[in-house]
Parts: sequence; C-alpha cells; structure tokens
Amino acid sequence: MRSVIYCLISLVIILADGCRRSYEAPVPYNFANKPGAGHFTASVRQAMEGVYTVTDGAIQFGDQVALKWTYILDGADTTHYLSIFTGTDAGYFNLEGDSSADTLVLNGYWRKLVNTDTGLTRLNVRMKHEGKIQPYTGRLVTGDTLVIDGVYGVAGTDPVQKLTLTYQRPLNPRPFAIMAHRSGGRTSDLLPASENSLEIIKLASRLGATGIEIDVRYTKDGVPILYHDNTLNLRLIQKNGLTGPIEDYTYQQLNTFVRLINGEKIPTLEEALETVISNTTLSFVWLDTKYIGPMEKVQAIQRKFRERAILARRNLRIVIGLPSTDAVDSYEALTDKANTPILCELDTATTLSLGARIWAPRWTLGPQVQEVQAMKAAGLTVFVWTLDEPKFIQEFVRQNNFDGILSNYSSVVAYYHYTEQ
Repeated sequence: MRSVIYCLISLVIILADGCRRSYEAPVPYNFANKPGAGHFTASVRQAMEGVYTVTDGAIQFGDQVALKWTYILDGADTTHYLSIFTGTDAGYFNLEGDSSADTLVLNGYWRKLVNTDTGLTRLNVRMKHEGKIQPYTGRLVTGDTLVIDGVYGVAGTDPVQKLTLTYQRPLNPRPFAIMAHRSGGRTSDLLPASENSLEIIKLASRLGATGIEIDVRYTKDGVPILYHDNTLNLRLIQKNGLTGPIEDYTYQQLNTFVRLINGEKIPTLEEALETVISNTTLSFVWLDTKYIGPMEKVQAIQRKFRERAILARRNLRIVIGLPSTDAVDSYEALTDKANTPILCELDTATTLSLGARIWAPRWTLGPQVQEVQAMKAAGLTVFVWTLDEPKFIQEFVRQNNFDGILSNYSSVVAYYHYTEQ
C-alpha cells in the first residue's frame, strides 16, 4: 500500500513539473544592453515620451498606450530602454535602440502578464509633416506629430503585423508612487527574473515601477535576506532537496544550495539595497517585515544605505514596513528610533501613535476618503496595497486620493497613471 502511495505522489510531482514546463513565457529577444542611447539623444527621448493613440494593432494592445524611457546604471555607463504600457491584459513593451541603424529604430518584445502571450517588435520613430510621414530627425515644428510605427509578431512568428502609434499628449505629470510588489513582480507571472532577486530589481523600472517593496526574512545565523514565503518550496526555488522554514538554514547553506526559479541566488538585504542605489533610479524601497524578532540588524542596514543614498545624491526613501502587531512590538523595542523611517499598515490611530510618516492600508478596505484626507492633512503620505485589479487601479488613480499604489502589476498602474488627464 505504501509503495502505491509513493507511486501516486511521484506521478503527481511529474505531472506538476510537466505543467510548470508548459506554462512559460521566455523573452523572445536578446538585448544588446549597450551603454548609451545611440541616436536616441536626451531631446529625442524627451519628445517621445507621452500618450499615443493606437490604430494598427489596437485589437491586440488597446486604443492608447503610454511611452516612458528608463535607464540602468553600471558604474559610469548608462543604458537606456523604452517601455510602452498598454493597459490591455497587463501588457507592456520592453525596447532598446538599434545602434546599427542609421535612423531611429527600436527593437524588443511585448508581453501580456495575464497570460503567456508575447512576441518580437521592431519600430521606427518618424513624424508627420504637412500630412506626410517622414524620418524624425530630432526636430519638430508647429503642426508636426510624432508617429511610431512598425511590426510585431505573435509567439514565435516573425514580426509582420502592423503597429502604428500617434502622439497625442504628454504623460500625466502628477507625482505618484508606482511600487512593484516583491521587488518588481511575482515569479508566478513568468517574468524573466525571479521575485525578490537582484535581477528583478534592475528590471522593475522597465515594468513601470518608481519604487519597490521587498520581503525581508532572517536566516538561521541572523542574516537579513529577501524571500517572500515562510518555507523553501518549488513555487520560488529550483528543486534541490531542501524544504521547510527558511529560518532553519544558514546563509551559507542557502547561498550554496538554493537557486530561485530563474537560477538566481537568494540575495541579502545589503545586496538588494546596493543594487537599488548603484544600478537603478528607483526612488522608494519598502522593507516588508516578514520575520518575527529583533529589528536592530534591519535598522542598521536601513541607516547604512540611507547614508549611502545621500552620499550618492540619490532621492531615495528607505522605510521599514510594520504590517502586524509583532512588527510594531519589534520596532518599539528598539532603543534608538532616530533616523528610522517607518510605514504602518495598521489603523490610523496606531500609525499616528508610532510617529510613522506613511500610512498604508489594504485596498480591500476601500477608498477611505475621510481617513486618507485626515492623514494627509496631518502631513502623512498614504499608499494602498496590494492592488492588482485594473478597474480598481483605474478608479483609485482617478480619485487622486492616494499618493501611490503597491501592485504586482506595476505596468498597469503606470498605464492608468500616465494616461490620466
């Protein structure tokens, strides 16, 4: 009987592995990641950012999209990328300039996060001058309109389907925090990097984020690391024989034997914050307290990297999130709370009593207009979490009540924020 049970369990595991392999969304394009911007000078990039109407391709990507440039730092090198947020099926484009072309050409791919749909894209930046489409040389006169057109493919097919985007207006300039859950996005959404990895942190801005939330736990020997779940499991890591609470393992054991789904190592909190400062333009980091216990080590790291950000002349806020009464107790047990910015997810009274400068209620509690306005009148910033449903994202953005949204779909938040009039 026992052997039969083992056989059944093995069969379930095999079937599960088979399902995992069938649900993949590999990036169909190899980025050159070449430093600089090539023909896409600062003035060209600035002119390109905005809200565009979609004609050819509207069935696939919707009637309008938002274009936003971002960049990644590597020492003295800066590499630029263009993102297009579609608002349809949590869709986005990730593109880079083609330095080999004589004109303004973009190559990359598109992806929809609600499924595995993806494909190659090749676009040209042109302009309509006196009713005629011609190459854009970096200068527009009154009456000229930018037109970005080209082709896209579906799945493994060649990009032959037409896509035409026509500039309509600038992006919504209102300040708003677009925060990506789990350092950039969930592993379950089949992103090209695992959640809570250094690689997803570098990708976050290209997915629409201006800030990130990261999950902090302690190893057995007290090293703060990034990891969401309570246990080592096949949702987040590659199969290696280790199971159980992550707190049962030392950092050396995790670093040696454990790899995240896409092959990355589990990073330390220090590695994550160093990546934010050295490689990204992110302006906010929310340290989500997943552990129960003393907070001194996380506080020390927070202070260290706040100072690093100041020295690097970075406009970066690093705050410790307090999602539970246990986390509040750990914070209150600190002997020195100076220079320790916090964010409270509990009720308004608790938030005010702690002296927190940020209140972050759950989105399922609703708009809470009176409470939000009262907290903002008291000088607090108010975020809402974790909001993934597009119609509610659109509603919350339009209400202009909150200062930011934490979401697994930062590309959707980016779309509704940038296209809001």
